[in-house]
Amino acid sequence: MCGIVAYVGPKDAAPILLEGLQRLEYRGYDSAGVVVSNKGLKVRKVKGRVADLAAAVPARFKGTLGIGHTRWATHGAPSDVNAHPHLSSDGRIAVVHNGIIENADELRAKLEADGVVFSSETDTEVLAHLIARTAGETDSLEEAVRAALKRVVGTYGIAVVDAGRPGEVVVARNGSPIVLGIGEKEMFAASDVAALVRYTRQVVHLEDGELAVLKADGFRTFAGDARPTAKEPLTVDWDAGHYDTGGYEHYLLKEISEQPDTVARTLRGRLDDRFHIAHLGGLNMDARETRSFRRVKIIGCGSAYYSGQIGAQLIEELARIPADAEPASEFRYRGPVVEPDTLYVAISQSGETYDTLAAVQELKRKGGRVLGIVNTVGSAIARECDGGLYLHAGPEVSVASTKAFTSTAVAFALLALHLGRVRDLSPAEGRRICQGLRALPGQIKEILALEPQIKELAHKYAGSPSMMFVGRVRGYPVAREGAQKLKEISYVHAEAYPASELKHGPLALIGPEMPTVAIVPDDELLDKNLTTLGEIRARGGRVLMIGHRAADPRLADDHVVVPKNETELDPILLTIPLQLFAYHAAVALGRDVDKPRNLAKSVTVE
Repeated sequence: MCGIVAYVGPKDAAPILLEGLQRLEYRGYDSAGVVVSNKGLKVRKVKGRVADLAAAVPARFKGTLGIGHTRWATHGAPSDVNAHPHLSSDGRIAVVHNGIIENADELRAKLEADGVVFSSETDTEVLAHLIARTAGETDSLEEAVRAALKRVVGTYGIAVVDAGRPGEVVVARNGSPIVLGIGEKEMFAASDVAALVRYTRQVVHLEDGELAVLKADGFRTFAGDARPTAKEPLTVDWDAGHYDTGGYEHYLLKEISEQPDTVARTLRGRLDDRFHIAHLGGLNMDARETRSFRRVKIIGCGSAYYSGQIGAQLIEELARIPADAEPASEFRYRGPVVEPDTLYVAISQSGETYDTLAAVQELKRKGGRVLGIVNTVGSAIARECDGGLYLHAGPEVSVASTKAFTSTAVAFALLALHLGRVRDLSPAEGRRICQGLRALPGQIKEILALEPQIKELAHKYAGSPSMMFVGRVRGYPVAREGAQKLKEISYVHAEAYPASELKHGPLALIGPEMPTVAIVPDDELLDKNLTTLGEIRARGGRVLMIGHRAADPRLADDHVVVPKNETELDPILLTIPLQLFAYHAAVALGRDVDKPRNLAKSVTVE
């Protein structure tokens, strides 16, 4: 969840490190620090944002090699002392680290018994002392790092420098991403390509258990037992422009506004007008294997999980295969039964979400067939899965997911269409869904044009201490995602419930002080949803209705009318107003929209 950047080459390292950290600040932002090597190690680290760090770095902070870090606290509160990099007692070794060292307390106790004095509360400082001890007994920094990591239990992405070896950086990965960037007589490393694309688009992803030595003239990768490994560079499609706000006040608003284009990219080249099927060659499954699955199980975390619920509904409706979704963070701990005729689908925008990656690895160990739906080419989940779909939504910088959520739901519609047409979905039904999918980008534009109305409604309801979101069947995951967006960026308490369950308990909460956002599509459940609105209004509750028709003023105080698509695809469109509603509510309340408190974009720890 934190950010790492490293550089070695002919240029001044500090500006490169600071610019890279700025790009990574969405991954963690409670403290930051850098170290450069120039006749010893020079360190600056502060509690706060990267801008605070940049202000603290003096003009004469020179060095052509260095590492930097933005932190999201796990061990120890945010502070100058707990910020990375962490140094060994003699000041020779500096380490930055993402992940969690599970046996840190045990290692700390042994080191303290040997006289080592710790200056921070972090688990990372243990690594610095372990490497320093071994460095004095070996001929190379890589050997010292390898030896130290053999004593470590847990997850890590690390970058290490040694004042005594000023020409190299050693990096290692186990459960937390590290990407190498290949420049012209210079090398980079980072936890995300966002920090690299200004300087190079040639990257190498480390696998779990791999290490690399970076020098200005190249790199070398090897396994934990020192065996060399062969790596082929990939070309990243994104460039630095993708990480700019593009004139918008916030990344989040930019990413909401990009959705007509991102949905079009997710669909591009995947719809067949002859056979009315989705072409998904990345699944790596022929028709016979596709027909053999009797169940689909979807796993993801947060918004990815909610998009999986939309996906499960689509698969059941279009392919008539039993499907359901559950949180990846719970999946592997409940001792899941992995069935040979079940198709598993893992969702992650970053492709590095640790809970989801661990669930995928558990499924693979048990022989499960796993597809991935991810946005980041070459990411860990993409590499672990048997096949899958890339979203092509472009980088998503704001912590709250919007365009990746929508593109994931569209990807599930493609998967459901593909599974359905291979099975029993008729050509006419396939044509209907293809036409609906092609209409989505234009209809999203129509919804975005409603922003002034939605902004006004968001300001009206933003002062509420709590809000209820309700939806029925297709509308329920939309309600859950709407509540998620509101709570994570505005800090307004929001709870989502199936509309049919409201009277079985939560109705006790309803009153004038708790407004309800109701998802009311124009489908076969319309009358039942309207009955729920009547129950809310009868108890003095205020209602904001999101649907396909204007609300009866007796049933709703306010409404947002969205374009109608095919019934199965309507949930994709119904989420867009909720994104704008949450955004404008957060702005009205003065929140840090792109960097909400306590959260980070890519959750690479448990």
